[in-house]
Amino acid sequence: MNQRHERGVAAIEGAFRRANQEGRAALITYLTAGYPTAEDCPALVSALQAAGADLIELGVPFSDPVADGPTIQRAIQRALEAGMTPEGCLDVVAALRAEGIAVPMVLMGYYNPILSYGVGDYAARCAQVGVDGLIVPDLPPEEAEPLLRACAEQSLALIYLVAPTSSPQRLAHIAAQTQGFLYVVSRLGTTGGSHDPDEALVRQLAAVRQVARIPVAVGFGISRPETARRLAQLADGVIVGSAIVERADQGPKALLPLVSELRAALVR
Repeated sequence: MNQRHERGVAAIEGAFRRANQEGRAALITYLTAGYPTAEDCPALVSALQAAGADLIELGVPFSDPVADGPTIQRAIQRALEAGMTPEGCLDVVAALRAEGIAVPMVLMGYYNPILSYGVGDYAARCAQVGVDGLIVPDLPPEEAEPLLRACAEQSLALIYLVAPTSSPQRLAHIAAQTQGFLYVVSRLGTTGGSHDPDEALVRQLAAVRQVARIPVAVGFGISRPETARRLAQLADGVIVGSAIVERADQGPKALLPLVSELRAALVR
């Protein structure tokens, strides 16, 4: 059984540090918790870890996933129809840790379920089951103080996103607040599809790196090793979501070659 030597913010920072020492960008993969079924999740996450994912985002299904594209929306809907809940997602993490999953795990979900659960109780339960951080795409830093305080009490990372439209002032503000890593959204719109780095993204990442005090990871629209290879030269981490979710429907064995190819592409 794999042992976890770091937790929370330290675990995320450690994953980026080890990837950098190996001369590559970190690979961050996303799965929707409860998709295709809750029973499938342990084997899928185990495959992600075995194939070399450095961090794993688990999506918390929510009825109004405004930042997600069609692929992840379908996965969320299927998980909700099967009865997945925020508490169920936490149970999934607990089961994964019990089975020896040691890779850092971050929950990506919207703020309403966290608020309904109780901000302090949610952060405490996350820490208890082995969550290392939270990404809340609809929670700006100006409104995040209660959750930020609760995460700090549990040593959890609260990870913020920056958009292509973020002003230099706002970029610097968010970069100063985020923990674990800074999530750079590569394009306007929702997740999914394919998006090759263009000059605007290159400029955006250059601007981000000037103000970021911790690792920078880029996501949205990254599905091919070729794209990941280019972005590995510009960022500390690359996030792949919809392509993983699409392949997950075929089972754990289908994930192994995709994740292995993505990780191999991140060598600098």
